[in-house]
Amino acid sequence: MCFSAEASFAGGAVITAIGVMTVKKNSVPSRKLFAGIPLIFGVQQVSEGFVWVALQSAGNNFMLTLATYIFLLAAVVLWPFMIPLAVLQMEGDARRRRVLRILLGIGILTSLYYGIGLLLYDVNPEISSHHIRYASTIPKQLATPAFIAYLAATLVPLFVSGIRRMKLFGTLMAASCLITGIFYKEYLTSVWCFFAALISIVIYRIISESEIAERDSFFKPQITQN
Repeated sequence: MCFSAEASFAGGAVITAIGVMTVKKNSVPSRKLFAGIPLIFGVQQVSEGFVWVALQSAGNNFMLTLATYIFLLAAVVLWPFMIPLAVLQMEGDARRRRVLRILLGIGILTSLYYGIGLLLYDVNPEISSHHIRYASTIPKQLATPAFIAYLAATLVPLFVSGIRRMKLFGTLMAASCLITGIFYKEYLTSVWCFFAALISIVIYRIISESEIAERDSFFKPQITQN
């Protein structure tokens, strides 16, 4: 989280708990990956709490490196392919699935780009103005197209999906990205992940409503026959 270690740990704990509830609430295998998103966001926020702790005290280089890479692996490597894949697994419409497969391909390429960047170049987290900035030595030539591909992979699938309330989830995610880009551009990775983690609570609502809809559709024919 973007304010302090205490805020990161507290927020991460709450979001992780909601993530566990969401996973338990889900009963359909095709929704399992999507249901796990809040849980991963929670772990991601906890890892940034350890980044805060390591930066604020000396002699914690191993903790700093480990926590930094756990956070960044989720933030820039995992999400670009996991979000379109999770939405694709849930989608039943053939035309939407074709579009989602294209977005998944973009996401995989984006994940590879950032993953290779993390392997080959240094990342140096630092505290600045009550936020964490992840300064990287990755060459900047492809930074803009890579970020556009990242947005396409993580946001567009939410609007392509026909699942109830998925577009609400996408709208909140897009709005949070816009706000972060305007006011916290230097700390985009940290701050947007904070907002996204909070917004991922909407996933619990999506899973809950999907469960109710399926339960109703299961019992309705029986009621009709009686």
